Amino acid sequence: MNNDEFTNADLARPRYTTLRDWVSVGFRRRRILLTTFLGVFLGAILVAWLWAANFYESSMQVLVEENRSDPSISPAPNAAVGSGAMVTPDQISSEVALLQGKDMLRAVASTCGLDQHTSHLLSFLRPRDPQKSKEYDLEKATASLSRALDVQAEKTADVIDVSYAHKGDPETPACVLGTLGKLYVEKHVRLIRPAGTSDFFAQEADKYHQLLLDSEARLANFGKQEGVVAPDLERANVAQELVRFQSALHQTQQTIAADQRRISDETAQLKGTPERSATQVVTNSSSILLQNLQADLLAAQVKRTQLLLKYQPTYPLVMEVDEEITETQKAIDDAQKSAYLTQTTDRDPTYEFLREDAARTRADLASQQATARAINASLEAMQIRLVELDQKSVLQAAEVRDSKVNEANYLLYVSKREQGRTSDALDAKNIANVAIAVPPVVPILPAHSPVFVALIGFFLAISTSIAAAFVAEYLDPSFRNPEDVVSTLNIPVLASMPRRVA
Repeated sequence: MNNDEFTNADLARPRYTTLRDWVSVGFRRRRILLTTFLGVFLGAILVAWLWAANFYESSMQVLVEENRSDPSISPAPNAAVGSGAMVTPDQISSEVALLQGKDMLRAVASTCGLDQHTSHLLSFLRPRDPQKSKEYDLEKATASLSRALDVQAEKTADVIDVSYAHKGDPETPACVLGTLGKLYVEKHVRLIRPAGTSDFFAQEADKYHQLLLDSEARLANFGKQEGVVAPDLERANVAQELVRFQSALHQTQQTIAADQRRISDETAQLKGTPERSATQVVTNSSSILLQNLQADLLAAQVKRTQLLLKYQPTYPLVMEVDEEITETQKAIDDAQKSAYLTQTTDRDPTYEFLREDAARTRADLASQQATARAINASLEAMQIRLVELDQKSVLQAAEVRDSKVNEANYLLYVSKREQGRTSDALDAKNIANVAIAVPPVVPILPAHSPVFVALIGFFLAISTSIAAAFVAEYLDPSFRNPEDVVSTLNIPVLASMPRRVA
């Protein structure tokens, strides 16, 4: 290989392989490099001086809790304890949306004078009417505030971060966030608790107080109108008397049944007991008995003969005489066989006792029956009285129940009225379940350090100028050295002459 071929092969190596290749680009494009660097760096200094040095940002934090537990501060002696429920993401989202409400942003823009700092570059689009022009500025400031206001919810806490940055007066961001926080709490209080609840509870308390007075008056006049003060107590006494009279009636009925049974038994015993009993027994001889029987037989026969003169043998009197003759004849036959006993009788004591006891029992029976009728009459009267007392007791119970219901409702609404007053007092102090945990403050330092912005501009100017030099180098179509000729035309270079020598 000759020297020319070796040289051309060396010239065909890749571009920008050494530090000299890179630096040579800077030397060749030093005008573009310096111009770009100075332009970007001066722009960064202007941004740091005119914008970053006057750009202030203020922030605040809103703490969201579960709904305010008003009973925890109530007129009751024992205060209730809050439920301690967790705040849901939906509640956080609702509060974020509430913070971005256009009505509040409009009020904030008007209060803090943001509508007075609007740009007038497109003044020809503004309305001619001064009032409409003012509304136009306010609407434009509201839209700008809505874009600049940053509302973010913390992921691991029930806190909402609100920040606002503004170029100009450092008091403006603090004014915007302070006014927004105040309007937000007031609006939140109005939304979670409608107005007029305490007045409603007060009206209901007065209404039920009047109903309570009316029911107590009716209850006080109940005794005068119905003639009984305590129907329940009197009904209990009448019920006890009714039970006692029923027991007496049962005893009387038992006595009547016993007397009737006694009379029946004594009547049966009287039928089986002779009225007289033998007190003396005399044994007579049979001859005397026969004589008497024969005399009786003879008299009967004579009587029969006389009757036959008038009547037929079938006539009852005749037949009766025949029976008497037969019996007398039989007695004569018996007397002829045995002796005859003569007995002396007197009134039987058992019969007399039974008769006297039966008479006494009948008298007692009549008395017990009269007593039973009187007890039945008393029972009927007490049952009627018991029904009346039961009805009056029901009426009195209804009055008492109405009085208790009115009293319970009155006490309930009195408690609700006091709770409403407590809630109104809390609302007046803007005490709710949301609070401005970290209020906004007037920023002392700008949001971005001008030195830091200038430093970033310095490095940005260096990188931009280098990029501009290489872009100009890439877009330049001329050949700058033998390597460009070899790499572009792919032909050997026989000789090259430096510009300085030429």
